[in-house]
Amino acid sequence: MKKSILLLSCSLLCLGLSTICTAEETQAKKIRMLFAGEQAVVELDDHPAVRDLLSRLPMTVTFEDYSGMEKISYLSEKLNTESSPSSCDPSVGTFAYYAPWGNLSVFYRDFRHSEGLVPLGRVVSGMDGLARMQGDVSVRLEIDEQPSSPR
Repeated sequence: MKKSILLLSCSLLCLGLSTICTAEETQAKKIRMLFAGEQAVVELDDHPAVRDLLSRLPMTVTFEDYSGMEKISYLSEKLNTESSPSSCDPSVGTFAYYAPWGNLSVFYRDFRHSEGLVPLGRVVSGMDGLARMQGDVSVRLEIDEQPSSPR
């Protein structure tokens, strides 16, 4: 009986500790996109391409409109996409990386499923400002240090 209670106590303690660890691990990583006096916040996924992007921040890049559907910016070096998703079906707010061309993308219109489009995250605020950007716009990407709550 004592052994059963001890095992049950240990199991509950481990479960409680793993819940705490899981909550900390699932806190969303976010970046801010600062441009023309405005800001957008992107909640990121967790895979190697995202971690590679995060390791390069802060950085300033130039976004331009592409095809009336998305804003794109070419990176000086391609992201490591190994073990990352290799395609996605972008919708408004999708933040992605197009591996064949080496560019970041923010979709302000829905698009079709695309091979080579690596989903990086989703714009959670400021999408209207991004969609309104005209011409070439300098955008500073930086890690959002604001504490986030577990999902």
